[in-house]
This record gives sequence, structure tokens and C-alpha cells, in this order.
Amino acid sequence: MDIIDEPADEPRKRGRPKVSSDEDKRAHIVEVAGRVFVKYGYAGSTTAIVASEASVSKQTLYKLFQSKEELFAAVVGAHRRLMLDLPRPAEDISIAASLERIFMIDMDEDKDADRTGFLQLVFREAAQFPELIDILQREGMLASRQHLADWLSERRSEGRLTLDDTASGARMLMDMILGGMGPPEGRARAWPDRAQLFAHLRRCIAIFAAGVGAA
Repeated sequence: MDIIDEPADEPRKRGRPKVSSDEDKRAHIVEVAGRVFVKYGYAGSTTAIVASEASVSKQTLYKLFQSKEELFAAVVGAHRRLMLDLPRPAEDISIAASLERIFMIDMDEDKDADRTGFLQLVFREAAQFPELIDILQREGMLASRQHLADWLSERRSEGRLTLDDTASGARMLMDMILGGMGPPEGRARAWPDRAQLFAHLRRCIAIFAAGVGAA
């Protein structure tokens, strides 16, 4: 009987398991930390809890964030896009339509709840930790306002609107829209009907766009 040689098994390819980059780890930790801060409050949250819930070692966390305050600032920076969807590329739509997208005035209820919940956390605990307001201003409001001023400047340079002071214009818009939404605490009492809120915010944007002669 002839013996047929069986082909030798190919050696199994081995290699290092894919290791996530520091940027991936940072993004994951920030996402988990946001949920931890909302759940436990700033006072009740610790870097140990964040590390545990993010399934990373405390050494890894401290390699990326030196303190709870620095971690909170990173969370605020990540939440900035829940306030204004900027920066964003130029769009072939009206200025008013772009502003509606930037302010996400028709944001779905789940995302709006995330945004409101985080703002409630900051304002609720600001009396005990005034540095939270400083962080929110620096990493959130001021950075968002600058992005908006830059966007207005770009549209002005394109000849699509007339505005002598884009920084003032950005402040005006944020005061109108964010103020019009009502305070994080008691939003439901200020606007029990979301449709009325959206109509009001669109009206604010339309008035601003008309005032700057938006094309």
C-alpha cells in the first residue's frame, strides 16, 4: 500500500495581541469617567473607581491623567461637542441652517439628557468645588465660544455675513440659544413642550441671521 505523505501543518502564526494606543485608552477612560462623575458626583468619584470601571490599572490612569481635576477637565472637553458641534467643514446651506446644526437644537432626548445631566452635576456641586465652574468655563464655554467666533469669521471672509466683531457675535448667539434652553435644573418646567423650545430657538437663530445680513 502506497503511503501518501500528509502535508505538514503550517506553523501557527503568532504575534503580539493588538495593544490599544494611549489615545484610545485616554478616550475610553474619559468616556467611562463621564458616567462615573454623573453617577457618583464629583465628591463621590475617585480615580480608583474610574480605573476599576474602565478596566485599567491605576498606574495606566495616572500615566494619562495626573489628578481627578485633570480627568474632569478632559471630560468637559469631550462634552464640548454636546454643546456646539464645532469645528465643522463649510456647508452649502444657509447660515441659519448651519447654526441650527451647530447648536443641535433638535438633539434627540437621550443626548439632551446626557448634556443636561452633566451640566446639572457641575452646577449642583459648584458651591463645594468652585474649581468646577472654572473648568467648565475654560474647557467648555470659552473654548466653544472661540470655535464659534472662528466659524463666524470664516463665513464673514466668504462674504456670507456682515459682522464687525465675531467674538461679540459668538457670545450673543450662545447667550440667546443656551439661555433660551433654560437652566439645566428645571428645564422641564421652563419648556414642558420640546416643540415650543425648538420653535423658540429657531426664531432666535433666524433673528440673528437676519441681523448680520446672512446670505
